Amino acid sequence: MAIPDFQSFFVPVLRATADGKEHTSSEVRERVAVELNLVPEDLDQKLPSGAQTVFANRATWSTVYLTKAGALRRPRRGTFQITERGLQLLDQYPTRFTKQALNVYPEFVAFSKGQSTENGRSEEKASSVQVGDDSARTPEEDLLSAYQLLRNALANEVLDAVRKSTPRFFEELVVDLLVAMGYGGSVADAGKAVGRRGDDGIDGIIKEDKLGLDLVYIQAKRWKDSVGRPLVQAFAGSLEGVRARKGVLITTSTFTADAVEYVQRIEKKIVLVDGTRLADLMIEHNVGVTVTQTFMLKRLDSDYFETT
Repeated sequence: MAIPDFQSFFVPVLRATADGKEHTSSEVRERVAVELNLVPEDLDQKLPSGAQTVFANRATWSTVYLTKAGALRRPRRGTFQITERGLQLLDQYPTRFTKQALNVYPEFVAFSKGQSTENGRSEEKASSVQVGDDSARTPEEDLLSAYQLLRNALANEVLDAVRKSTPRFFEELVVDLLVAMGYGGSVADAGKAVGRRGDDGIDGIIKEDKLGLDLVYIQAKRWKDSVGRPLVQAFAGSLEGVRARKGVLITTSTFTADAVEYVQRIEKKIVLVDGTRLADLMIEHNVGVTVTQTFMLKRLDSDYFETT
């Protein structure tokens, strides 16, 4: 039989977790496959790219949408647990519902628009777009919209994984990212400079370039709460102690408005990297992500066809 669209996975996924216990991704997929009466041939069907099965792709996207709508939660990496909202959806839609039913939840609307809702705040990216609406767009615009939606979803997954990582792993991640961005010379050099453990994060001084013409002081906070002005002000004071003129403060959460305003007024150059920007930088520099497909969008070269 044909594998149903990913929205048809919503109810089976919620049913697979309806007992309220934690379930791994593989457990959820096994239960969904049974409920949808899928045979091995169905489960082996590949996407056009050949990189993933259709079933796995649609199962993954259904859990992404349900999680962003607050119907599922991820207590640990790779596990899912139904929420009260998920049970309510099952009661209201016992057979099937589409993503339109999820638009009543602000968290899902923010996700579909590429917004960040960390700490209850909603901040939309300037380049945010939506896919699947009824607007008359060209195929090229649809392709770009689909790409942006995929990137937004990936950024959310990356940040979620970073927040659930260990302090040691976060330390190594920061080193890998800085080196990928051209700082610190090599991973070995950067690893020596960054790694003196601070409160809920790492601290260190790293070369701004491979020759070490200047130094940058690094502080990273793997936090859930917003970083306020007092901590940023203390970081600025620590720059005096090492006679540094430049600093980067990285957090997995957000910065308060007064913290952002503070660094704009002081003489020293301090760059604040919040969780959203951290995820974007990791994607941009291929840290913790891998390329699955590459598309080349071409257009007609009118100059080639011009006659002289």
